[in-house]
Amino acid sequence: MAENTGRGAAPSGSGDRLWDPVVRVLHWALVIAFAAAWGLGKFGPSQMTLHFYAGYTVAGIVLLRVVWGFVGPRTARFASFVKGPRAVLAYARQMPARKPSNSWGHNPVGALFVVGVLLVLALQVLSGLLADPEDYVNVGPLAQYVSADITRKALALHEPLSTLLLIMVIGHIAAIGFYRRWKGEDLITPMITGRKKG
Repeated sequence: MAENTGRGAAPSGSGDRLWDPVVRVLHWALVIAFAAAWGLGKFGPSQMTLHFYAGYTVAGIVLLRVVWGFVGPRTARFASFVKGPRAVLAYARQMPARKPSNSWGHNPVGALFVVGVLLVLALQVLSGLLADPEDYVNVGPLAQYVSADITRKALALHEPLSTLLLIMVIGHIAAIGFYRRWKGEDLITPMITGRKKG
């Protein structure tokens, strides 16, 4: 979920600390859990037990990240980086400039990705929980509580959502490469060490 940093310099007294341990652990845990869930869903055994476990892990990570977005430190909080259309457009206009953004936290465009990927992941998890492929084996644990029409719609959504998430991941990796090559910003090291050069 790491995107480029948001507007504004480092907060006074914060040194070069950017990402707290919870954000970093959840980020890399999500990378692993999503890769496992996606790979097991596409290429795993026909009995999807391991895919389900990976999906439950993704659900837990998303839930924790949402909670942390309200109670975590400044750069983790949605209130600090989710901006309105004007700020998003203003940042997007200066993105092509071949210079670092010199910002701290998620930028307004990166915030769209963070919120978007959390929403799509939540929909993906929910569709899996409700889906019933009518094979009597790989039935979502919540399918029994809803109508057959809903379980079929959930199943129909699950595959396209997984493709959308893969596209979002590829876009995220491309953005990291763009910031590294074009703007001279390293977004990976801060998500490992928690620190960024001010």
